[in-house]
Formats: sequence, C-alpha cells, structure tokens
Amino acid sequence: MSIGLTPEQQQLSAAVAQFAARRAPISDTRGSFDALAAGVLPDWWTMFTQQGFHAIHLPESAGGQGGSLVDAACMLEAAATALLPGPVLPTVIAGAVALLADDCEAAKALLTRLADGAPAAVIHAANDTVGVTQVDGGWQLRGLTPATPGVCSAQGIVLAVPADGRTLWCVIDPDQPGATVENRTGTDKTVDIGVLHLDGHTVDAGAVLTGIDDVRARSTVSALTACAAAGTVRWCVDAVTAHLRTREQFGRPIGTFQALQHQAAMLLVNCELAAAAAWDAVRALGEPSATQHQIAAAGAVLMAVAPAPDLVFDALTMFGAIGFTWEHDVHLYWRKATSLAASLGPSGNVAEELGKLTCRENRDVSVKLGDADAEFRHWVADVLDRAMTLRNDRPGRQGDYENLATGPQRTLLADAGLIAPHWPKPWGVGATQRQLLILDEEFAKRPELVRPSLNIAEWILPTIISSAPEHLQQRFIPPTQRGDMTWCQLFSEPGAGSDLAALTTRATKVDGGWRINGHKIWTSSAHVADYGALLARTDPDAAKHRGIGYFIVDMRSEGIELQPIRQVTGEAHFNEVFLRDVFVPDDMLLGGPTDGWNLAIATMAQERVAISGYVNFDRASLLRAMAGQDRPDRARVLAALGEADAYANAIKVLAVREVMRLLDGQAPGPTSSIAKVAMNVMLRRTFSATLDLAAPAALLEDSDPRVVEPYFHLPAELIGGGTREIQLNIIAQMILGLPRG
Repeated sequence: MSIGLTPEQQQLSAAVAQFAARRAPISDTRGSFDALAAGVLPDWWTMFTQQGFHAIHLPESAGGQGGSLVDAACMLEAAATALLPGPVLPTVIAGAVALLADDCEAAKALLTRLADGAPAAVIHAANDTVGVTQVDGGWQLRGLTPATPGVCSAQGIVLAVPADGRTLWCVIDPDQPGATVENRTGTDKTVDIGVLHLDGHTVDAGAVLTGIDDVRARSTVSALTACAAAGTVRWCVDAVTAHLRTREQFGRPIGTFQALQHQAAMLLVNCELAAAAAWDAVRALGEPSATQHQIAAAGAVLMAVAPAPDLVFDALTMFGAIGFTWEHDVHLYWRKATSLAASLGPSGNVAEELGKLTCRENRDVSVKLGDADAEFRHWVADVLDRAMTLRNDRPGRQGDYENLATGPQRTLLADAGLIAPHWPKPWGVGATQRQLLILDEEFAKRPELVRPSLNIAEWILPTIISSAPEHLQQRFIPPTQRGDMTWCQLFSEPGAGSDLAALTTRATKVDGGWRINGHKIWTSSAHVADYGALLARTDPDAAKHRGIGYFIVDMRSEGIELQPIRQVTGEAHFNEVFLRDVFVPDDMLLGGPTDGWNLAIATMAQERVAISGYVNFDRASLLRAMAGQDRPDRARVLAALGEADAYANAIKVLAVREVMRLLDGQAPGPTSSIAKVAMNVMLRRTFSATLDLAAPAALLEDSDPRVVEPYFHLPAELIGGGTREIQLNIIAQMILGLPRG
C-alpha cells in the first residue's frame, strides 16, 4: 500500500508515475548525470512545474494547487519510486518550510516563485559554520554551509543559521554578491549536491522568514525525506517481485525458493512500515503539539530513512551479481537511499531523542473524529459511565487478569453489546468502523475502566455467529460474553504442525452425531475451557483441504483426556488433548460435513487480527523504567527505547491506515498478516534490548523488576496465529503473487 489512502491520492501518484515514464525514463536519466550534478534542470522541469506537481501543497493564493502536505507526500513517494531526477524533494521541502513562516513579504515572495517553477533548497547551517553579524538594515553572513541536495540548481535557498540565541531563517539568492555555490560529487546521481560559500553576503530584513518554529521545520524535513525513502523501497518490492517471478534456475522460477520468498516478504513488511511511518509523520505536522510532531518525525526517520540503504541492499542481493553492476538500476536506488539517510545525520541520535520524548508522552495515532455520529457517542458515554459505577467481583477462569474478570460491570457491557460491538445485533451493535473508533475514544477517556476481553473466544464466536443455528448462538454467546463460559481451539496436531490441512483426527458418522478419535496439541486453556472448536476429518478419501468438519465439543465429554504441557516458565497454559470415541451431536457440527476448512480459515484470520492488535500493550515498559533511572548507559537505553517505540508506533499506524481505508469504503487489505510479522520482529528486538540493558537481572527469575518471566512467555505469542515463517509464506504467495514451490 502506497502512502496515499484515498482514490484521489492514488490517482495523483499514478499521474506522477505516468509523467516519469513518458518524460524521464531511467535510461534518459543515466545520460544526464553530469548535467544534473552541475545543477542543470532536466528538460522536462518546466512541464512538470506547469502541471503543478511540485506545488501541490502550496496555497492557491500563491499560485499553488491548494492541496495538503499528505498530497505532497504521495507525489514525493511516487517520484522516488520512478527515480525522477532533479531537485524535486529539495523544492517541495523548501515550500513546506516557507509555509511555516508568518504571512510576511519574504514568505509570500518565495511561495510565489516556487509555485512559478523556481527550484529551491533548505540548508541548516548549524554548529556555527556560518557567522552572522547584524548590520544596518539586515545581517551579514560569512562561512561555508554543509553539503546539501539541490543547492546547485536552486534559484532560492532557505538558510537556517544560529544568530543571537535564535535561528535566523533567510532567503538567499545565490546569484547575489557574496554568495557562491560550489558543486560536490554526490552519492545520489539523480540530484545535485553543493555547498554555499558566503563571503560578506548581506541579507536585508525583507528577505527574512519570521515565525518559523525550528522543531516543526526539522520535523517537516524529516517527514518529507521519509516519503522519498519509502518510495525507493517501494520500487525494490516491485522490482524484486517481478525478478523472482521470471528468473529461472534449476528449471524453475527462483521465486519458488522459500528463502527468497521470505526475503521478499520481509521487504514488503518493511516497506509497509516505512510508508506508514512516513504518512504518520506528515499527518502529524498538522497537529498542534510540537512533541507529537517530533515523535512522529523521529519514527519516520527510524522506520523509513535509516533502514532504506539496507533494505535496498537486500533487494540488490536478491538480484544476484547482476544487481551489483552499473547497468542495473538497483544501484541508483541504493545510492539515493544512502544519500537520503546521510542527509538527516546519525540515526542513533534520533533514536535517543525519541526515547527522551516517549518517556514523557506517547504518540497519539488515533483518527480524530470530532462530532461525528454524536448520538452513538452519547449512548456509549452513558453506558460506560454506568459501568464505572459497578465493579467485577470474580477473576476470569483463564487467568487473574483485569480484562478477563467477571461480574456486574462486565455483564452490563455485555448486555449493551459492547464486548464485541462490531458483531451484529443482538451480540454486538453492528458498529461501523467509525463507531468502533468512537468507542475506542470513549474508553480512552476512562482509563480506569478496563475493556473486557473474550480471549480465545474472540476468534471462535464469529464462526458461531455466521454458521451456527440460532439456538446454539443463544446457548453459547451470552454466557461467553459475560465471562461465565470459556473456550479453547482444537486445531493443531502433533503430525501436522503448521500444515493444518494434514490433520488426522477422524470424525465418523453415527446415529445422531459423530464419533471422534484423535490427538490435539498446543491447546491453550483446554484445562479450564467449557467448549472447544475442533477440526476433524470427515472424509478420509477427499482432497487434503476438503473432507474436514468444524465441530463444537463439550470439553467435559466422556473420552476426552488432558495432559498439561509445561512451558519454560514452569506453568502449563497448553495441553495435549486425547479424544477417544468422543460423541458430538449432529447440531454441534457447524456448516456441512466438509465445510470445516473454510470455517477454520475464517477463525484463523480472526486470530491473526487479534494477536496483531496486542501492540497496544506497552512492550517497552521495562526499557521505559530503565530510561528514567540515573545510569551511566542511559543514552543507550534511550536509543533502545526510541527504536522500540518507533517500531510499535509504525505497527499501530498500519492498523489506523487500514481503518481509514475501510471508512472510505475500500476492501480490506493484507494488514493483519503484515502486522503479525512486524509484531514478531518488534517483540524480538524489544526483548533482546531489554535483556541486554537489564543485565545481570536475568540471572534471577524473581528479579525486581521481572525480566525473565515476560521473556519466557514470548514464544506463545510469536507462534500463536501462525509462525513468522508461515505468515511470510502467506505474504509471498498470496500478496506478492510469487509461485508456490
């Protein structure tokens, strides 16, 4: 999914891609490297600016298109994907920074010139590289600026320079006395890189941009740079996928090789995270909180800009030796990604700064709904306020967790249909995506009100709603929602592993029902469950994915024997379940005798969505606690916390973007599988950092705070809903369309 979510934004991206294909194919770009390095504008620049692509975000009053920064983000991503050369990114950044200024003459003049097609660049001359002296009517500048993209071609340069304890933002005409541009040999062959020599150059007061907030300006630069970085990775996904589909070795497409499938799938996962983080950073620029700008922008740097060189490098290796040749285009994207990452400075500094920020404040990625559906919001608020006057007085049978507790409070929410509000009435309220967001907001306003969980039943009951007769729905759903009935899932078998369709548990038809024999394993909570959803083979002669039935089994039935499986923690949350001549009545078969596979797929899809939603729990809490301590390695802790929060926030944004697509009436996308893999990576990284920085705490099981215990619970979450490898297979074959082996 590209940065653009709406059909209009997607059309804009397509228009940029079409322009690049017609006017600036990469073969032509290769022939213009020397001219580009010297700052010569591409032949098509005038046509590009006349169509307003570069000024999509500038106001109509200045001659721009009157669009949003998100529109500009879509354009930048598409331009980078097409490797559109020239100062496109520097010019868009200059316009975005100018929009932050007061409504002064300098800003008006610059915005008008930019809208007319003048290329520009923004230079941050920090660390006293440029000296500023106040003179009559303005300031005199002396020094040498850092190397910056787009300076050689720029007809206007926005220079930020320290002056008397503040930042002076001024517009410099490089053709005026005392200003000299010198080009440098840039890593990125598609844009010029240069430095600005200032030798007594005078800037009068009319060329100063007032009112620019430094934090917002730097966040703007980071956010828009992240959009270009996401575009370079997007090209790699498309190019690698096409290569793996067509390149053959050993008589078959190399896309059938599982190692390459997994590499390509991970490239897509990282591409989606990059696009999500970049989009969120641009979106945050319109929010009032400076801290929110910084958090989102730093996340975009860590998820899109900093990883881009390695991600493109991964793509290069999938092309084999041909990818390392000058003739192959992948090295041009590698160069661009490397240059973009270098332009923003060390990512470790960004991670440390983000860690400092998230010690104090979390990124709010929610969709702001305002007064939408006020009647529904009022009703929800009333129900939640009444729930707050009650309490739950019994622990849940699947564990003493607040979200599983039962009692009057939970019963009130269940009777109101707010345990699973998206389910149809009477089990839910048939809530729309917008209403689900309203419910999230109202719960967030009442943090002391714990939202109840259905646990495993969360992905079993939807199948009962869709496929069970009404009397079974009445029998099972209300007590489960109240927390009085618990469930387990009897899918996995010792000989099948992740190949669920290879199950051997047999269901034989008998009078009034079915006789079931078999062996299930890794069954969570079977020892406390009242009922289980079970798959069994009803027709052994049918094809592998056919002849399977989906049954509801009373876990107290004669012939069921449980054996607990102890985990590394010493606890036994899993079980082996042996079924010997277990009788299941006919009405406990959901659907037909051979409908089980499709029902199981629906159940597992619900499971993946639920598991990927666990990112809303703070997995970096131990790092956050350590970051608040006075310790010699606090900088390392803060950087690790920043990395963890950047990753977690990107996954949250993935979910938000999917919700927004659904609100727009679009079909569901592959977010659940992508988020499940991303969760796996995020958890491994976060726990690894925690163990390292908390050492030697992991020597003790009962350390304070506990470090080993949550770590040893990690495998259940990583494997549940399908291992990372299985999810990568799904992404490679079902989303990227790579051939099966």
